[in-house]
Amino acid sequence: MPAVFLKDRSLLFVSGAEAQSFLQNLITTDITALGADEARPGALLTPQGKILFDFMIWQDGEGYMIETDAGQRDGLLKRLTMYKLRAAVTVAPSTEEGVTVSWGEDAEGSQGARDSRFAKAGVTLTRRAGRHGDGAEALYDALRISHGIVTSGSDFALQDAFPHDVLMDFNGGLSFRKGCYVGQEVVSRMQHRGTARRRVVTVSAATDLPGTGTEITAAGKPVGTLGSVDGGNGLAIVRIDRAGAAMAAGTPLLAGDTPVSLALPAWSGLVFPASADEASA
Repeated sequence: MPAVFLKDRSLLFVSGAEAQSFLQNLITTDITALGADEARPGALLTPQGKILFDFMIWQDGEGYMIETDAGQRDGLLKRLTMYKLRAAVTVAPSTEEGVTVSWGEDAEGSQGARDSRFAKAGVTLTRRAGRHGDGAEALYDALRISHGIVTSGSDFALQDAFPHDVLMDFNGGLSFRKGCYVGQEVVSRMQHRGTARRRVVTVSAATDLPGTGTEITAAGKPVGTLGSVDGGNGLAIVRIDRAGAAMAAGTPLLAGDTPVSLALPAWSGLVFPASADEASA
C-alpha cells in the first residue's frame, strides 16, 4: 500500500523540562501512557467539554510533536502559549511541513509513530513529519472512512462536538484516570452517567452518497449529518438512540433521498439501543 503525503497537516513541537506535566494537565490524552513509537489522538477542550482543537501527538526526542490541521495550527499555538505562563516549556512550529501516513507493507519499514486509532481497527498505520511518499490522499480518506475514523472539518465542527461524539473514549485519546485537565469534569460526568448519545457511524448505500452536510433522517425526523464521503461509503455522527429505534422498527434511514445503512465501528464495541429506555439504561 502507498505512503500518502497530507499537505494540509501542520506540526507544533513542545519541549522543555516541564513539557510532559504541562501537556498532561491540559489536554485529553494521557501523556504518561504514550508509547515511545505511538501516536495518539488528543484534544484541547473548552471549559464546557467540547473540542476546541483536535490533533495527534507523539514523542519526538526530548519533546512532543503535535500534528493538527493547518488551519488550526496558529490558533493552537496561541492557546498553548497562553496556558504556558512561566512553565519551562517551549512551543514552536516544526521545521517540517505536512505529514506522511503509511500503512500495510509500507508501514512496516516506516520510522513514523503508529496511529492508535487505526491500531484499534486492526490496521498498522504510521505518521511521520514531512514528505516521504506520493500516494493519492483519496486512498487515505477511503481507509479512514471504512474504519470509522473521523477528522474535524469534514466530519464534525470544532466547538460543536464532545470527545465521546467522535469515539475518543475508545481510541486512546481520552483519559478518565489522569486527573484534571480543561473540560475534564464535563466529559467525566458524561462517562459515568452514560449520557453519550451522538456517535460516529459508517454509512453505506447502493449508489453514491450525497455530499457532506446532508441530513440523515428517519420518518422525516433528523438522526444525524453525513460527513466524509467516498462513493457509496461515508461517515456520520448520529443520535444512536434515534437511529437504533428506527432500525428496530424497520423505518428506512435516508441521507437526503438516498436509502442508507448505518453501522457502528466494530472496534468501538458499541451497539445501537433499540429503544429510548435501552439507551438510558
